[in-house]
Amino acid sequence: MIQTAMEVDSGWECVNIILADEQDKWMESIVLLQWMIDDGIPIELRTEAAIVLGSLAKGSEEELQTLVNAGSVNVLLMGITNNNIKFVEACLRCLKTIFLMNDPPVHLIYENKTVIPHMINIISKSLCTQECITTLFSRCCNTKEHQEKLCMNGALATLAPLLTSTIYKVQMPTLKSIAVLCYQNEEVAKATATATYNGESIPSLLVKLLARDKTSEMQMAAARCLTYLCRGGALQPSSNVIMFKALPTVIRMCKKDRTLEENVEGAETLAYLIEEDPELQGIAAISDHIIKTLAEYLRYTDVQQFNSRTTHKKIIETENLMDHIISGMNSEDIKVKAAAVRCLHSLSRSVQQLRTTFQDHVVWKPLMNVGSAYEYSYWSLQICTTTKDNLPRSCGLEAINECRSVQQLRTTFQDHVVWKPLMNMIQNGPENLLVITSSTLCNLLLEFSPGREVNTPRKAILDTGAIGILVTLTGRNESELRLNGIWGLMNMAFQSELKVKSQIIEAIGTEQLFKLLSDPDPNILMKTLGLIRNLLSGKPHIDSIMSVYGTQIMQAVVFILEGDHSADIKEQIFFILTNVADGDDSKGYIMENED
Repeated sequence: MIQTAMEVDSGWECVNIILADEQDKWMESIVLLQWMIDDGIPIELRTEAAIVLGSLAKGSEEELQTLVNAGSVNVLLMGITNNNIKFVEACLRCLKTIFLMNDPPVHLIYENKTVIPHMINIISKSLCTQECITTLFSRCCNTKEHQEKLCMNGALATLAPLLTSTIYKVQMPTLKSIAVLCYQNEEVAKATATATYNGESIPSLLVKLLARDKTSEMQMAAARCLTYLCRGGALQPSSNVIMFKALPTVIRMCKKDRTLEENVEGAETLAYLIEEDPELQGIAAISDHIIKTLAEYLRYTDVQQFNSRTTHKKIIETENLMDHIISGMNSEDIKVKAAAVRCLHSLSRSVQQLRTTFQDHVVWKPLMNVGSAYEYSYWSLQICTTTKDNLPRSCGLEAINECRSVQQLRTTFQDHVVWKPLMNMIQNGPENLLVITSSTLCNLLLEFSPGREVNTPRKAILDTGAIGILVTLTGRNESELRLNGIWGLMNMAFQSELKVKSQIIEAIGTEQLFKLLSDPDPNILMKTLGLIRNLLSGKPHIDSIMSVYGTQIMQAVVFILEGDHSADIKEQIFFILTNVADGDDSKGYIMENED
């Protein structure tokens, strides 16, 4: 056993090594970890070792990663089970510092099933345990599985009282923890909305933190929690809490007199809050010059201009809104730009005036510039695929066809070769963008597009393999992708040349066509019938196609007629039969068919 005097001497030697500049000497400080797990060493020295380790964790990312790789997290997690509160607090402070790194080792928290229950058990021991453990929760809840594990161990009941804490460093990580717990999780959101402390529900406690005497950071964090509860179905968009508390707060955070961080967070939260609700979209659009404020975001190239907090400065009235957006899209700050684009997308889903202005400006170019960074392209493409009736692209194509302004916009997209970066995104972009990129491709293939003629952009789209891409999508497991694939083929077939129609039939094949006719999604079945109907249009085309595929087409017709389908679907079959009967020779298939 090492003597205490030697241990103390070694401790001072270790501290000197830690303070040294040489990296190889700094590496020797890993001896601290050995001390911390040695029960034979006095707890005071072990506590000091944890404190020094916490200082080391404040170094560079590379040095921090070295500590993680050396097993520091597991040692610290073991340390918080100690009965000495000072040692526990030192370990928690170090863990907090480590988990504030860019890519914290979250998995280590969940490897041992006793860690989360123990943290919840000791969280009330002191202000330090409250601050550190809530910070850890806010950094270690990244998946639905994490959310469920925290809730199963009583996280909500533990966090609710901390919302009433008078200590700012406890309240803020508590708000962040509640936010990550509720994000995109309906079950947890509803459990959060019904949880109470001293007779008050969590939403009521959150509303108190929206008060103007609270800091902007706290108001924003509370509004984000309420936003996630709303999107999780736990609070109605029409409720007073959302309509008159959360919504005005996030709109206020978008003002120019706020910091850059508040502007970005406010715009992103506003976009998420109003994204699916037309009433909130309408209110937001007319509230506090929000569209003009978002346009102002995009005008600035000097990020520092956002950081001056001029409390009484009014938002500048912007007359040429779209011109400012176009020029501002070239801003150097991609985060502000992307947040504004996303928010404009949410607004554009219900504000017809905003959409109708697009065609008068070269909006497509800055949007696609933002979209060139795959991380932000989703929202740019969403604006390009906005529908008239506030429905997702995969549900509202008929509404798009009725909207003249969107028709003109799509024509502009074709004229300016927007399809080139789009096809690049489809073929080389991340998987999570495929739904929206394929939706946009469907829109570009609509019948009024100038690219439908020979030697035009549409031919170029075909030459890049659009048919093959769409056919591949029809075989995907995801129903949204299958729908976009068959929808795109249906659009492409409408009033096309016989050559294009033949290419579509050869590419999809009768086997895949029958699979789509048996698809459980009625929307996919409807669009498959729409494809057949569009293929069988024009007398020469009808006779030509029926002469080759007549037997299979009639089999498909009978297959649907004999099935248990809605009137709308069977109506499509009669339209197909009407087209077949319109051919000079193909009408014989109907007369000869005994079914």
